[in-house]
Amino acid sequence: MPFFGKPKGEQLTLNIEGMTCGHCVMHVTQALQKIKGVVKAGVDLNKRIAVVTYQPGAVTKEQLIKAVEEAGYKAS
Repeated sequence: MPFFGKPKGEQLTLNIEGMTCGHCVMHVTQALQKIKGVVKAGVDLNKRIAVVTYQPGAVTKEQLIKAVEEAGYKAS
């Protein structure tokens, strides 16, 4: 059965510094999506943000920030 509607979970918006192009967006998106407990990650280059939908209790804000920083960008 196809999934319709909003993904289940909590949503968090991170400010991302250091992105300059679509390749950067891909790196940040992939870094966030690799984390167990992340349902969806959307990154906006123009707004310099990442909107992450995650399962509460499965992942922390600190883990999300660490993943972005390990990919070479600054998150807050």
